[in-house]
Amino acid sequence: MQEFLASNQLAESLKRLVQGDANARDDVLEYSGERLRQLTRKMLNDFPVVRRWSETDDVLQNALLRLLNALQTLQPANERDFLGLAALQIRRELIDLARRFKGPHGLATNHDSNPAEDRLHQPLTTFDPADLAQWTEIHEAIGELPDAEREAVDLIFYQGLSQDDSAGILGVSVRTLQRRWHSALVRLDDRRTR
Repeated sequence: MQEFLASNQLAESLKRLVQGDANARDDVLEYSGERLRQLTRKMLNDFPVVRRWSETDDVLQNALLRLLNALQTLQPANERDFLGLAALQIRRELIDLARRFKGPHGLATNHDSNPAEDRLHQPLTTFDPADLAQWTEIHEAIGELPDAEREAVDLIFYQGLSQDDSAGILGVSVRTLQRRWHSALVRLDDRRTR
């Protein structure tokens, strides 16, 4: 993870993108493609129900298309903005994927799966979501967090960054980041228990 942040590749590509360099968009996408591939693989390994129907590259392709579309109208000025935008695209893809599988005519709705193997990812706390509807709800709830808390979740959960690296990107102390992370977890858990 240190290499990810130590490299100036993303920062330089983002600067070029803001300056109007069309090739910079390709560099940003190429750079983020491998990062998104790693995140997608990690998340799908924790979601056997979804993994049963979608492969890493399928989800990755959709996330990259979302990111490409977003980059046509938005030009993130720095790593913080870019990582937030990338996390937003991941979250949207996960929500749409969950809805597609869980809908009344979805692949997972009428398919008998092994419940012991189909435990969903426990993204932020110790609660164990029972089905894809709850998975969708957690990603939607993350999107509704206050900005500071959502940024912490985006960087730590979606981007897989350490708390030290996340604090550096946000320009806050590690202690402040930990407060935001904890506050986000409490809000998400409170929402789950309502």
